[in-house]
Amino acid sequence: MPLPSIAAASQPVPPPVKDFFTSPRFAGALLSPDGRNVALLLRGPEGNIVLANMSAAGGPAHVIAGVRGMDVVGVHWINDRRLVYSAVRPDLEDDERARSPGLHAVNLDGSKHVLLVGHALNTQTRDPALPPNTHFLSSTHDGSDDVYVVRYNVFDEDFKGYRLFRLNTHTVNLTAVDAPNGVSSVLIDAGGVPRVAARREAGQVQLMINDPATKAWRELVAYPGNAPTTLTPRFVTRSGEVYVSSRNGRNTVGLYRLDTRTGKLDPEPMVGLKNFDFDGTLILAPDHDRVLGVRYETSEPMTAWADEGMQQVQQRVDALLPSTINELQVAADAVADAVVVRSYSDTEPGFWQLYHIGSGKLTPLGTSMPQINPLQMGETSFVHIKARDGRDVPAYLTLPRGERKNLPMVVLVHGGPWMRGGHFAWNPQVQFLATRGYAVLQPEFRGSEGYGYDHFMAGWKQWGRAMQDDVADAARWAIGQGVADAKRVCIAGASYGGYATLMGLIRDPALFRCGVDWAGVTDINLIYDERFTSTSQDAKTYTLPVLVGDQEKDAAMLKAVSPLENATAVTQPLLLAYGGKDRTVPIEQGRKFYAAVKRTNPQVEWIEYEDEGHGWRYERTRIDFWTRVEAFLARQLGPR
Repeated sequence: MPLPSIAAASQPVPPPVKDFFTSPRFAGALLSPDGRNVALLLRGPEGNIVLANMSAAGGPAHVIAGVRGMDVVGVHWINDRRLVYSAVRPDLEDDERARSPGLHAVNLDGSKHVLLVGHALNTQTRDPALPPNTHFLSSTHDGSDDVYVVRYNVFDEDFKGYRLFRLNTHTVNLTAVDAPNGVSSVLIDAGGVPRVAARREAGQVQLMINDPATKAWRELVAYPGNAPTTLTPRFVTRSGEVYVSSRNGRNTVGLYRLDTRTGKLDPEPMVGLKNFDFDGTLILAPDHDRVLGVRYETSEPMTAWADEGMQQVQQRVDALLPSTINELQVAADAVADAVVVRSYSDTEPGFWQLYHIGSGKLTPLGTSMPQINPLQMGETSFVHIKARDGRDVPAYLTLPRGERKNLPMVVLVHGGPWMRGGHFAWNPQVQFLATRGYAVLQPEFRGSEGYGYDHFMAGWKQWGRAMQDDVADAARWAIGQGVADAKRVCIAGASYGGYATLMGLIRDPALFRCGVDWAGVTDINLIYDERFTSTSQDAKTYTLPVLVGDQEKDAAMLKAVSPLENATAVTQPLLLAYGGKDRTVPIEQGRKFYAAVKRTNPQVEWIEYEDEGHGWRYERTRIDFWTRVEAFLARQLGPR
């Protein structure tokens, strides 16, 4: 028997596929308002996420609630002794999860468990106390066991928006609350008073305030609903200071204080970022009348503390945990000795600990993916790429550990497309590919959100055109930098990313050696057809004609950028995967394209997961799919 070569023997063995795509073991920790207890979300013995509680002073955790076949999500302390939570089936699509999460209440010792709102898609519950169009909004902040809930207009076609109620979590009695009808959002102040509301009517958005002086609602400001200067209420302090996110005539969204007397924004933002839209949260002091800090995201997550004491705590925690981003969670209603620390990075999925301010010690709470070794993961950097027309295209580049040049590369295109795709955080798909020896490039092409209004608007009616150019230009940039081997570049993505994969193969056959498309749009016109998409009628009437194209006025353009119309141009190896229960991009879209492309391309592989929706919810599907992707890429781009 011949001995293995030294090179082969020294080649590290990558972690198995299942290590990346099994469900997390731990999903979060939440400090009680008085800082004395911690609610934990952890995976129970039956495989579902359950709710546990432990003392912040130390000791074991005790499971206090769970729903068979469902994962506990959306946990909120409503006072120091009682919590509410939702539960969802892990196999549901996002819109189904949002529509029917149910609502439960339980004491911190597991007693007095009450089902408050039923699960519309769960056959295990009978005679729910409240219908599933009732959703949790906020605690009442008055020490009671009541909560505020909103009821949407699912069963009332004449009602636009929702109604506000106070709900007793023991008796399940509802009491109507004085708030304007038809509102789309409400902010509750720390005194438990509905203080700010937004209502959309006749193309206008009306922002209203419950005036502390008159105790009556009045209009604060009104503006066109589709204006770039739209105000989004974000936070309200006990004294009535209102903070909103707005562009305020600028390119990027900032966080502004709104003068409740004049209805005008402060001239300068409290948080204004040059190249990024603000999307974060204020951290309020226990009196809810003073800002401790603000958390937001640029190329990576940031926390800016206004409070000197908390800044010192942050510095001490960072000194103990120098390799991760460490986000501190403080008690809501009291000055406590402990803070919850969530730590994560590009190479670390995440773990939670308690930091005891007095002793300076850390108490472990849980780890999301304990099987992942950060030292095996690839390192991620944020880069800027110049598109052919001069536009700056942000991107995240992840390289295999210890490798920098002439690599096989996967260009991973995000879905949406109107969203931010990349973040400085551990990504199972990205890191799986990196451990297989691939560079992974995630371009934030024009049309992506989070990088200013100009970048978003530059993507209007650019499917398959300038948006696609950005993806190709990003790949060419990586080749020009010597990172990627020009002969070993593959394009991949889901949903819109799947569409971009197909268009990349069509438009740039010399650039992309192969493609992987899962749940991808195959023809823009099919988005408008109710047989091939679940897109709402409002979106088809008002949004899609502006952002994508008008079916009549832009008919020629939509045909030119349709993968289905250009299927014969796809000659490269292609892996297609679709879910049988996908309502966003129904499987018939994939089947139509597969039937068209396989007539002239023998290198097309088709995978059909009959129980899946828009994205892989089942662990078994994720493991199977990425095992197939690994084999496909190895054949097309060569082994590591």
